[in-house]
Amino acid sequence: MKKLKFLTALSSVACTLIAGAAIAKTTIYTNVNGYTLVGGELHKFTHIQFTDDIIDKTFSSLDKQHLPKDAEIIDGHGKTMLPGLIDAHGHILSYGLSLLRADLSASFSAQDAVQRTLKYAETNPEIRWVQGRGWNQELWPNKTFPTAKMLDRFFPDKAVWLRRVDGHAGWANSKAMQLASISKTTQSPDGGEIIKDKHGMPTGIFVDNAMSLIENKIPPLTQKEQRIALTKAMNSLASLGITSVHDAGIDSRNLALFEQLAKEELLPIRVNAMLYLPSPNWQQRLTKGTFVTPDNKLQFNSVKIQADGALGSRGAALINDYSDQHGHKGLLLHSADDLQRYVAFAMQKGFQVNTHAIGDDANAKVLDLYQSLIENTNSKHLRHRVEHAQVLRLSDIPRFNELGIIASMQATHATSDKNMAQDRLGKERIQGAYAWRKLLEANAIIAAGSDFPVEPANPFYGLHASVTRQDRKNAPENGWMPEEKMTRVEALRTFTSDAAYSGHQEHILGELTSGKKADFILIDHDYFTVNEEDLWNLQVAETWVDGQRVFKR
Repeated sequence: MKKLKFLTALSSVACTLIAGAAIAKTTIYTNVNGYTLVGGELHKFTHIQFTDDIIDKTFSSLDKQHLPKDAEIIDGHGKTMLPGLIDAHGHILSYGLSLLRADLSASFSAQDAVQRTLKYAETNPEIRWVQGRGWNQELWPNKTFPTAKMLDRFFPDKAVWLRRVDGHAGWANSKAMQLASISKTTQSPDGGEIIKDKHGMPTGIFVDNAMSLIENKIPPLTQKEQRIALTKAMNSLASLGITSVHDAGIDSRNLALFEQLAKEELLPIRVNAMLYLPSPNWQQRLTKGTFVTPDNKLQFNSVKIQADGALGSRGAALINDYSDQHGHKGLLLHSADDLQRYVAFAMQKGFQVNTHAIGDDANAKVLDLYQSLIENTNSKHLRHRVEHAQVLRLSDIPRFNELGIIASMQATHATSDKNMAQDRLGKERIQGAYAWRKLLEANAIIAAGSDFPVEPANPFYGLHASVTRQDRKNAPENGWMPEEKMTRVEALRTFTSDAAYSGHQEHILGELTSGKKADFILIDHDYFTVNEEDLWNLQVAETWVDGQRVFKR
């Protein structure tokens, strides 16, 4: 009897193993206008075969007699296929919240922004604080910061907090300032500024580290609210052709939620998480080490640090005064000792360090710090990054390749900033700003992103800006500083293979070649033959991650 039970159990195990082997599914996507980079060179194909989540091959001659038995055949109807696009610098939670809050990105004046906020508040009467994001005074007629008084007329009793498009300044009403105990005597914190009027009264604008004075009074998000925002964001990103995101600055609570979603197999796209330093319990979290989930959907091996503010709010740290504000050089957000402590600790724990630096002073200081600490920690192999690398001294450009540092840049920042950047920097400094061609010619690796929700998340906006140096109205003619343009191949590389390399994932992502993950998109027109001015308008028909379709238009 015992022998019979053993044979029955053994038979059951064998059946399970056979069934497990049988569930491997081979799919062949035929009749596509396929492109991928292979070792930096462009390769074309018309068919792709993958089994489960792994690519078997791409090819251009289909012999139906020798197809794998039971393979699923899908006709691509001539649509263009590209590798899944990787956004190397975005903010998933903030993007999800932006989809759930007042959207001020299209506001054409302060008054218009107020009206959009009012409309949002009227349709969401249950909210405790009225929050929004996206305003940009540089796009308004007078180009001046708004004030609390503009909001007070419509919101006398409910707190309002509206973040600027770059996330480096916020606009509060008087109720919000009252709840935060902000008064004439409140001093600006280190690395931040409370903007005050000629009488010394706070105007309602808080820059960089001063923003926390207001934000610390906003009730924290519940886990359910975070989960809703993350899910909404990731599904939206998939619809835009983004198959992987480097999430640039999250806390341990956010990371734990990503881990839970990954465990429940609820991540539609890949997430490469950067822990923000300093954030609660950051040392303890880094001490636990890096990790990646078995399906490579969630990876944690990097940190995000901010060295300075943004150019639009004059928070970027410059070596010399702003050309349009004498006596002002911007803001360094940490003391030299603190910045060194954060970077050194992360490097010693084996983490890639990704530091936000926009102004030439911040970039120079970060490069100097990297140079000394990379040698001390023997961590060049970790591929440390400078996030934005926006305004560089010409002498600092060769240092990226020399030190093995990646320039993580966002093309749409250039086309958004072009109307104010030279005012801020002057004719000489602008030569080292948004300098993609100079970096490429110095053999630097550029990883592309959008910095969503600071800029729109659509990666084709970034590809268009990279190739044309124009905004989506195709202005200016021939492009802004056209000598810095990329080719279409170079631009695609920054969003695919080089972005994958910047996340230590080039062995599985970035190219549609044998052995790599079946992450790809289909689009409505040929990226390589459509008119340059139409690149931004390309539409995603399908998005596939891990051999599974996660979006279909």
